[in-house]
Amino acid sequence: MKMYIGGKWVDASEQIEVINPFDNSIIDTVPKATPGNISEAISSAVHGKSDMAKLSGYDRYTILSKAAQLLLDRKEDIGKTISLEEGKILAEGLMEVDRATQTMINSAEEAKRLNGETIPLDAAPTWTGQIGFTLRVPCGVVAAITPFNFPLNLVCHKVGPAIAGGNSVIIKPATDTPLSALKLTEIMLDAGLPPEGIQCITGSGKTIGDHLTQDSRIRKITFTGSKEVGEHICRTAGLKRVTMELGSNAPLIIMPDADIDKVVKATVSSGFSNAGQVCISAQRILTNKDIYSDFVDALTENVENISTGNQLDPEIKMGPMVRSQDATRVNSWIKEATSNGARTTTGGEYQGALHQPTVVVDVSPDMTISCEELFGPAVAVTPFTNIEQAIELANDSNYGLSAGIFTQNIDWAMKFIQEVDSGNLMINSGPQWRADLMPYGGLKDSGMGKEGPKYAIQEMTELKMVVYHP
Repeated sequence: MKMYIGGKWVDASEQIEVINPFDNSIIDTVPKATPGNISEAISSAVHGKSDMAKLSGYDRYTILSKAAQLLLDRKEDIGKTISLEEGKILAEGLMEVDRATQTMINSAEEAKRLNGETIPLDAAPTWTGQIGFTLRVPCGVVAAITPFNFPLNLVCHKVGPAIAGGNSVIIKPATDTPLSALKLTEIMLDAGLPPEGIQCITGSGKTIGDHLTQDSRIRKITFTGSKEVGEHICRTAGLKRVTMELGSNAPLIIMPDADIDKVVKATVSSGFSNAGQVCISAQRILTNKDIYSDFVDALTENVENISTGNQLDPEIKMGPMVRSQDATRVNSWIKEATSNGARTTTGGEYQGALHQPTVVVDVSPDMTISCEELFGPAVAVTPFTNIEQAIELANDSNYGLSAGIFTQNIDWAMKFIQEVDSGNLMINSGPQWRADLMPYGGLKDSGMGKEGPKYAIQEMTELKMVVYHP
């Protein structure tokens, strides 16, 4: 596929191969953007922001609604593309298209709801008849830098609100998974978006990143990815708005009154979907010592039933990781844990990018598999004695994106939501649960700002204060 810059599809002299992580076959190629391509994309986006600002809220609603319908019309093709380039099973790829459709529908609806408010200036002691109100206006050019793990829906979470807010947008998709974003760009154009209202540039972050984020013509950066890259963007961005959706090592607390069958089901779905490559995957399974053995036995049995292999095979429940080196890293963390007193009850091996679903138990909080973001198909189980210790363990992290607890005790649940440092808190669910319309974002090193169309639009627009003096 070609990238989209300056109102046209363009190629480059150097190409990047897009690889199926299961068998290393080449799916397609995309251009490797040059600094000149990036400059052209930004200049075009600056022209495009004027076209976007002229669109009414209803115009933006219409375009986004049509884009949502086109996503559904092309669901089979795009779902397969997601599965091929990222490695998630086909059912998860198709589900991602459904979620992306809802994200665009939500963005379309919010395009009609941008409003200001009247300000009660008569409450000021200096008031002499002034009337005040606010206006919400577009930021201008939004740079959307997106990750590999949800190569369509997380792009939609940036593109949808940017367009709903009247901005032009530059997409920089993950190098491993650019095809879904390019197909979304096609859809936006087919839906009637002004030709320079969107750009999609492909290439490595090292080549594109600083050129994109440092440019003062870009007024908003929305990024999902690692803490290290997020910190670098914040240091280089200068005076512009930023939203950072960064890492996590999400805890799941299991109290002694929990229904073990429900907890096991939630742990499997939260810990192993998309081969664990989800920012809010259940990673640290903090389990009360009174039910520890029963839970470990039940979890092990269920994880052993997760079949792995070709992600396009309908019988397979978990596909490969996106890169073989990621599977190597995950395995090294597992081996480090087991060499220091932890043990695996199932899994623990890998071949290429395909890593076995793994349960690691008796994990100490200082082990890498517990204190860093694993982003792979393994969970780390750690025992605790009481709710106070569980909360202390949950908070013993630089991250704070999502956390869960299973209990029927309202006092324990309230203590959890009041004291755990996390932007998303789940009671009787795994931490991976998310509705695409809700506010979503983390505390501490998990980032700043919120996604979810209603909330993202607020961060992609500016507020003007107007005062009429009689």
